[in-house]
Amino acid sequence: LVKTAELDPRQNYLVGFHPHGVLVVGAFINFGTEATGFSTIFPGITPHLMMLSIWFRVPFLRDYLMSGGLVSSDKESAYHVLRRPEGGNLLAIIVGGAQEALDARPGSCTLLLKNRKGFVRVAIERGTPLVPAFSFGENELFDQVSNPKGSWLRWIQHRLQQIMGISLPLFHARGIFQYSFGLVPYRRPINTVIGKPIPVLKKYKPTEEEVDRLHQKYLEELSKLFEEHKAKYNVPEDSHLEFI
Repeated sequence: LVKTAELDPRQNYLVGFHPHGVLVVGAFINFGTEATGFSTIFPGITPHLMMLSIWFRVPFLRDYLMSGGLVSSDKESAYHVLRRPEGGNLLAIIVGGAQEALDARPGSCTLLLKNRKGFVRVAIERGTPLVPAFSFGENELFDQVSNPKGSWLRWIQHRLQQIMGISLPLFHARGIFQYSFGLVPYRRPINTVIGKPIPVLKKYKPTEEEVDRLHQKYLEELSKLFEEHKAKYNVPEDSHLEFI
């Protein structure tokens, strides 16, 4: 976990996490556990990671998720965290969601973000600073069966996602005692870089133009964050973020 700026514990923050990857490993480890020392790196800040509501319906799993500070991915949960007047709360949203997982494969720099603006609207309505975050190595953990748009596999995955709310990428990596095939992730590092907060002016009912303006600013800051740090994490110089 790498920080590029201090976060004021008197303020709440909304973090956009990218990319989703296959299993969102980086987001869970950084914001749902103390494995990377979040409380030491950002003292006074309590992280809350948003997760699909369907997982909170599973007995025992729900309690485990809530013990790590995870909250369901609905607007009411976001407002509950961000309206706390004492500050010191960080709400992390995996903006690309389950649909982005279908494009998660080594070397991919494609983010489902071009028309995802709900998190920007929430930030404006609460006056909460937006913080871009990029997890280098997230897409390197698994290989995925080829599923280009227009293929029968992609069509089936899309339909299942519409029905169940979750995507089902066909992924594989290594085994426990061998490295040729299995569901255990490859031994590759994940480096999550937290960007600088983007100031946001509070407005109860922002116009579409105001949302678009802040959204564009967010895209620019996220791209800047990626370009400034990619060389450190062995990303090719000619690789750039693509927003779809």
